[in-house]
Amino acid sequence: MQLRDSDVIVIGSGMAGLVGALSLAPLRVALLTKTDDLPGGSSNWAQGGIAAAIDPADDPAEHAADTVAAGAGLTDPEMAALLTDEGAKRLTRWINRGLPFDREANGRLCLGREAAHGAARVLHAGGDATGRTLIADLSARVRAASHIQVQTGAFVWDLVMGRHGVAGVLAHHANDGWVFHRAGAVLLACGGIGQLYRHTTNPAEATGDGIALAARAGADLADLEFVQFHPTALAGTRTGQVPLLTEALRGAGAHLLDEHGGRFMLKAHPLAELAPRDVVAKAIGGRIANGLPVYLDLRSLWADGGAAKFPTVAGICAAARLDPACLPIPVAPAAHYHMGGVVTDQDGRTSIQGLYAAGEVACTGVHGANRLASNSLLEALVFAERAADAILASSPPRPGPIALPDLPTTMTPAAQAAAVSVQAADIMAESVGLLRDGIGLSCAVAELEALEAGLDLEVGVEDHAGIRLSGELRNRLLTATLIARAALNRQESRGAHQRSDWPEPRAEWRHRQRLTLSGPAPRIRVAPPRSPLPVM
Repeated sequence: MQLRDSDVIVIGSGMAGLVGALSLAPLRVALLTKTDDLPGGSSNWAQGGIAAAIDPADDPAEHAADTVAAGAGLTDPEMAALLTDEGAKRLTRWINRGLPFDREANGRLCLGREAAHGAARVLHAGGDATGRTLIADLSARVRAASHIQVQTGAFVWDLVMGRHGVAGVLAHHANDGWVFHRAGAVLLACGGIGQLYRHTTNPAEATGDGIALAARAGADLADLEFVQFHPTALAGTRTGQVPLLTEALRGAGAHLLDEHGGRFMLKAHPLAELAPRDVVAKAIGGRIANGLPVYLDLRSLWADGGAAKFPTVAGICAAARLDPACLPIPVAPAAHYHMGGVVTDQDGRTSIQGLYAAGEVACTGVHGANRLASNSLLEALVFAERAADAILASSPPRPGPIALPDLPTTMTPAAQAAAVSVQAADIMAESVGLLRDGIGLSCAVAELEALEAGLDLEVGVEDHAGIRLSGELRNRLLTATLIARAALNRQESRGAHQRSDWPEPRAEWRHRQRLTLSGPAPRIRVAPPRSPLPVM
């Protein structure tokens, strides 16, 4: 085992990881990503944009109000206000540093409107290629930064704990084998959980690693039951990552149609296609569950030059041999974003000394039970910078003497790991998906735990691909079980958590739900918010 020292370890190479690493200068930063190159994670796939009240006619307070309204009663108003106020200021600074955004002919930033936003405040880059455009720019800055050492093909197996908190991480590198990365601070920025499901808009690396790492170390988690399903992924038989048809299409005037060509969302919500995501996803998912197709009508947009405005969507349709100018496109919900995660304060601090989190892996209280469209990239940017500021202010201690961590002695054979991952995704899709019930959730917990108990283990080998696959399965099963347990415990429907046996929100459940892994079973407890929540 090699030993490598840094001041700070950043795990992940999406928006939060890249911004966090850049903001930590002059500290020595080791940025670890399990992907083969920069970038990694879901940020690179974001189409919709990044929301911020930077228009003089807009107001961060109104953006915060929209955020609270979308959160179905669980958004922390103080955190929402912090996000939108600082978000406008911090994003403006990045724009002034040259972060590329789309502009009109007169040089003004293009601002679009998306579902549940009361104003046009969503910035795009490269049309509907916002994530790819921004993350490519940030990746280039990271590669050029002298204080950052990028280490790709590095799968983090576990956090390493010292006497007073986190002391580093144990990782397996594709080229160097096992490495103990020792540091006084660790920033988790390793994304979401979409690959726990049969269909997701997330890339292959979104396997719930960060939640599992934090859980095994004893960190507080919260709101794990709230999994957002994007309403309009391209429908089909393909499993794993499926193409997303951005919400900006509906913001620009696209309509959802039933099998008769009627706009069923007009009866579902006063905002119709611009209703909050959980409402739209529930309406579409209910029809599909009854064997009824749903289509996204882009014909009017394409007649007005939509193909040029949405080149990513145009490419998706072309690859699927679909012509949006002639026929509506079949759509279905897919796992998209996780509102839950590792509990942090406003500076990214977790319940473990020296451990910070930012981006989708974190739970700041901003999103509540349902994320407002295009708030995720803003949250990643704001809280990654705040976490970096807090780390810099704390002057993380230099790594002290600590015993080398033990290496794992057994692994799941690669073929079995792949097969069990598919089984777990099927369980999550059937019982912990868009619509849930107590019986299904109880069965899901039992089935997931049985999968883990039934694994055949072999003596560990030094094959990196096998170690990553085994480690991801370990993380998948733990994170999936925690999500299912949290969903079983919340006996109501709220935001993205919909239960057929508890179809309405309940006042007594208007609180966050915290969870800590203690021994073989998690300890679940209710957590009153830090500040009053709006009445629901």
